[in-house]
Amino acid sequence: MTDLVLHPGLVLIVGALLLPLLRGTLRSIAVVALPLVVLALVWRVPDGPAWQLHFLDYTITPLQGDKLSRLFAIIFSLMAAGGGLFALSQKSLVEVPAAFVYAGSAIGVALAGDLVTVFAFWELMAVGSTLVLWSQGTPASYRAARRYLMIHLMGGVLLFAGVTGHIVQTGDVAFTRMVLDSPAHWLILMGFLVNAGAPPLSAWLSDAYPEASWSGTVFLSAFTTKTAVYVLIRGFPGTELLIWVGLFMAFYGIVYGLLENDIRRILAYTIVNQGGLMMVGVGIGTEMALNGAAAQAFVGVIYVALLLMSAGSVMLMTGRRKCSELGGLFRTMPLTTACAMIGALSISAFPLTSGFVSKSMVSQAALDGHLLPVWLLLIAASAGAVLHAGLKFPWYVFFQNDSGLRPTEPPASMRWAMVVFAFLCIALGVWPEPLYAMLPFAVTYVPYTGSHVLTQLQLLLFSGLAFFVMLPYLKRTLTITLDTDWVWRRLLPALLLNVGWPLVNTWHRLMRGLLDVGSELLSMVVHQHREDGRFARTWSTRSMALWVLVLLLGYLLLYYV
Repeated sequence: MTDLVLHPGLVLIVGALLLPLLRGTLRSIAVVALPLVVLALVWRVPDGPAWQLHFLDYTITPLQGDKLSRLFAIIFSLMAAGGGLFALSQKSLVEVPAAFVYAGSAIGVALAGDLVTVFAFWELMAVGSTLVLWSQGTPASYRAARRYLMIHLMGGVLLFAGVTGHIVQTGDVAFTRMVLDSPAHWLILMGFLVNAGAPPLSAWLSDAYPEASWSGTVFLSAFTTKTAVYVLIRGFPGTELLIWVGLFMAFYGIVYGLLENDIRRILAYTIVNQGGLMMVGVGIGTEMALNGAAAQAFVGVIYVALLLMSAGSVMLMTGRRKCSELGGLFRTMPLTTACAMIGALSISAFPLTSGFVSKSMVSQAALDGHLLPVWLLLIAASAGAVLHAGLKFPWYVFFQNDSGLRPTEPPASMRWAMVVFAFLCIALGVWPEPLYAMLPFAVTYVPYTGSHVLTQLQLLLFSGLAFFVMLPYLKRTLTITLDTDWVWRRLLPALLLNVGWPLVNTWHRLMRGLLDVGSELLSMVVHQHREDGRFARTWSTRSMALWVLVLLLGYLLLYYV
């Protein structure tokens, strides 16, 4: 193992563990500077294995670089820096260190060259993200953290079983492309899909993320689902099943996003929707499609985080989180409104924003592959994303009927974080070449052609028209929307209360009855062996000979019959 290259993920994790020792200005500087140092270390990771060691006759590669891994490690480092800046006003001493452990583990997954290292950092991610959620300190966040941890431990068990089976089957631990030709590879894929938020287990995302703090949700949005996209690109490119899983996720997120009233749950379903679009690119599997999935993951981290920063700012300054309780905030929060609009335009793939230069690559790949139904569904899914994230969120929060609330802008650190991410959304949209240069394959795609721009503007125009036509039907009330989390929120508790406990009580009564009967039988047997019992009496020789004869005859009958 070489000591010339530091592991960026481990540096961030170790630094996170030291953060609680710092206070005041020194801590604030460290929170922002540490991820930037890690970003510089990511650039120094060479192509190919940088660390290798031998473990149980296997070659483990904890640090390995290439263009794909470097792309994801870069965005995870940027996200840690931006999230840390946004969270400088956070009073919890646990959240930011836990978030940095979470981010460092995501970087570790991105830079891992073998499945053992992937699994180790994968599970550490679950610990860090659970602590981020738990650090909010409310009963709702405690319950959500327990549910979140159970789902991800289940995904970890699936991944562990799959990795073990793969190693036994192939004798190799290298993390390379796999095909669905064995139960082990199916288990690995299922473990990855749990973290990707694929239905029917996607409800962990909308259940847990909105219960974190105003800053915690920003961290949670960036790492788990995007590392899942990374490992799918690395491990299962071209797996056709992922096209249909991704399309289902895309429309699933749209439907529930339109139904939702909670502003952060709307954006949680946006993460599901965007993850589905990326998964479609992985499933198509061509170089352009994989470039599109990777680019969309990169820019998606930024614009979803920007939307959640604006939502967190509103939540912090108003104490409200429901669309039905908000409105008219543009009057006193103009900067937050402007940043939210830039995020909304980016997720809608408006020209000159980052979403336009990435989303259109996946659609073009579907068209080039003669996948017309997939292309049509991607266009429809893009329109749906405009409706629930690009229009519904900013309209109900900032522009609808005046709610009477007059909050001020959030603290300066939060404003700066939003401005930086808004700038990145515009800069990458106007000048996509630096992003394209980091993608895993050579990019020949030109986003700004007349047909692309015109098609997208038409899509946005008709989506906007449809939104305002349907506005009376989209008006939200004080409701809570449940999807498959209904199973563990309602069905399982009801079954436990109405079926489980009665069965347990019946079983206990049955066991008590059997114990009572057994106790009485035992007492009778013991009594018969006492001095005055039947077996303690003296038997005559004639009686004993008679019983011996009876038993012998019975044995002979049974033997010969």
